[in-house]
Amino acid sequence: MRNFPAWSPGYRMKNNDFFKGRVAWITGASSGIGEALVYGFAERGAIVVASSNDPSGLERVKNNCSGNSERVFCVPFDLAEMSGINKTVESQVEKLGRIDFLLNLGGISQRARIDETPLWLDRKIFEINYFGTIALTKAVLPHMIRQQSGHVLATSSISGRFGFPLRSAYSASKQALHGFFETLYLENKKNNIRSSVIIPGRVRTAISIHALNAEGKEHGRLDDGQAGGITPEKAAEIIIRGIIKDKREILVGKGELMLLHIRRYLPWLFFRIADKIKST
Repeated sequence: MRNFPAWSPGYRMKNNDFFKGRVAWITGASSGIGEALVYGFAERGAIVVASSNDPSGLERVKNNCSGNSERVFCVPFDLAEMSGINKTVESQVEKLGRIDFLLNLGGISQRARIDETPLWLDRKIFEINYFGTIALTKAVLPHMIRQQSGHVLATSSISGRFGFPLRSAYSASKQALHGFFETLYLENKKNNIRSSVIIPGRVRTAISIHALNAEGKEHGRLDDGQAGGITPEKAAEIIIRGIIKDKREILVGKGELMLLHIRRYLPWLFFRIADKIKST
């Protein structure tokens, strides 16, 4: 079998076995889009390594895979503490033989103004969203280089493409991911390694509930705009199609995604609109 990155997009779309037998590592896998992706990959015949900082949540997701649960392996860890991640990755590669997809879904959001956000909180958000993500990626990348194939995905946000009220550290940490993963792609094309950035808009997950306020405590409620977003299942389907089509950026959402195009082509209009959008 040829290494999958060499396949044409047309072949990918026609081949129902594209994910069968391949190993996908998914973080943020105990809820939201990450959970939906575990189900999506398992249903398509993939072997799934499911990670988050919630061991019981991971076991629930594994058990929900019913007939596919034997192909789901729970590997809990905290993105804020990655000192042992190289050993964790080595043990999974030793057990499963390879890693074909790395989907970095884990992260945390924010609901606090810049002037009320202490610096330690900025650092905490970056530690999880940026440094935790690239620590796992750097641990996995040498194995993908050795096998001369792989696809690494990072989750940004539409506010990873522009600033937005109450999201200063979150927006900055997500914007940093774009620079890192675009560089990863350019450096590793020769190694048949793909890199994509997932850009969600509004998806009905618990991310706003767990977002950190100025005291570092949970926001504790679902934002109105997010409540009207697409389902995690729909988001997972869009992401899976984006992987098959080998998209560099995978846009996930509805009408709110228009802000990306307005910001790019009509920045004056973007700032007028953003100033009026309810940010919680």
